[in-house]
Amino acid sequence: MANGFGSDEPKATTPAEALLERRAAALDAAFGKADVPARLAGIVAQAAGPVVFTTSFGLEDQVLTHVIGTAKLPVTFATLDTGRLFPEVYALWQETEERYGIVIRPYYPRHDAVELHVRQNGINGFYASRDARKSCCDIRKVEPLGRALAGADIWLTGLRADQSAARGGVKLAEADAARGLVKASPLIDWTRERALAFAEENAVPLNPLHARGFVSIGCQPCTRAILPGEPERAGRWWWEDDAAKECGLHVGQDGNLARVKPASVEARA
Repeated sequence: MANGFGSDEPKATTPAEALLERRAAALDAAFGKADVPARLAGIVAQAAGPVVFTTSFGLEDQVLTHVIGTAKLPVTFATLDTGRLFPEVYALWQETEERYGIVIRPYYPRHDAVELHVRQNGINGFYASRDARKSCCDIRKVEPLGRALAGADIWLTGLRADQSAARGGVKLAEADAARGLVKASPLIDWTRERALAFAEENAVPLNPLHARGFVSIGCQPCTRAILPGEPERAGRWWWEDDAAKECGLHVGQDGNLARVKPASVEARA
């Protein structure tokens, strides 16, 4: 029944969206109980096209890079260089490529969009308002991500369910209808402690900022170390309130993180 704001009826699912849903459900059922190496191998084997892994060189991403690189899986590595990353990230980027014999493709923001944003908001204008910050994230991260994933069939990410309440409802495999691909998070049921233990056991190169309290690492001006007792993502966009801390990479067109109940996440936070 229609109301003043549109229809109360659920949006019709297209055949392409239905196919993505079925593929994601099949991957979740087949590999939900498998260990991470088997998950990755199985997911990649089921791909109908390119598999892209986007890394920001955090703990989880480095664990996945180790597994993918060691097994020599046919996966394309990509990263979003926002232009405002920590120096330690660039050093780890080089170390990681050399360690695993891989090339990590960089995707940069459009220079004209950055230039206009800085002219309009100032070099650090993202501190002034949430809208300015989200605009900066859109320019430096979301738009480049679209180019990184262009033509991909499966998108691999380092999301973990316990990173934040907003990510608690994410499954191993999700249908990303907006991008026309399946999004898979092989470490979804791991804890940070488990990821750290794996990294230590396998001598995985890690960002030294982790040892200094930087649990979740993004752009340098938007990231701080967390305090004892704070949630993992408290150090991201630390001047904002405690609503869901997301830049937009893992947020759908409806403003919600995939598979999360609407009440648990703030739109495009």
